[in-house]
Amino acid sequence: MFAVIETGGKQYKVQKDDVIFVEKLAAEKDASVTFKVLALNGDGGLKVGTPYLEGASVMGKVLKNGKSPKITVLTYKAKKNEKRKIGHRQPYTKVQIESISAGA
Repeated sequence: MFAVIETGGKQYKVQKDDVIFVEKLAAEKDASVTFKVLALNGDGGLKVGTPYLEGASVMGKVLKNGKSPKITVLTYKAKKNEKRKIGHRQPYTKVQIESISAGA
């Protein structure tokens, strides 16, 4: 059984016990989170919501909040003596999928 969930403006295909990295959530470590389900594939075949499936839910447990490795961004404008070097670390939340329920 798998589900397609939405969080942080992105969609993820998940199964039970998957570990995914999503955009930062407002949840502490070991907290339980619920995701909106867009599609569900199980014993009854594929079910697709419009846009979400009513009654279906995916529960996950927050394993960690962190930041990804730093990337360096360089900007340069020719003939203007203009240069800039900045770094960025994207915050993320590491989530383990605990259960997928189809609901009613």
